[in-house]
Amino acid sequence: MPREIKLNGGEITVLKTLGLSGTQLHGKLFLERVSSMETAEFLETLIGLIDSGYVLATKVNTRTVEDVERSFFRVNPSYARDLKEALHPAGARDTRRARRDRRG
Repeated sequence: MPREIKLNGGEITVLKTLGLSGTQLHGKLFLERVSSMETAEFLETLIGLIDSGYVLATKVNTRTVEDVERSFFRVNPSYARDLKEALHPAGARDTRRARRDRRG
C-alpha cells in the first residue's frame, strides 16, 4: 500500500536534483546543481527531508554548507517509489499513456 506523500516546491527541487535512482551524490556537486535556491532555504529543505527519512546522508549532522560539502546524499530506497509517485502523480501518468496509445 503506497504512502501518501505531500511535497512542497523546495522539496521537489531538491529531490529532482538528487535523483530517485538511489545513487549517491557528493555534496559539492549537489550544491552546484541547486544553485538556483537560496542557501538557507536549501539547508532547511534538506534537513527536513533527512529528518523525514526520505534522504540519507553519510554525515549525521548536516546543518551547515561545509557539512553538506563533505557528505554524500541519496534517496532512501524504501521511499523511492512513493516519492516518484508524489513527483509524478498516477493520474497525470495515465493521461499521458492514454494520449500515446491514441496517437500510435
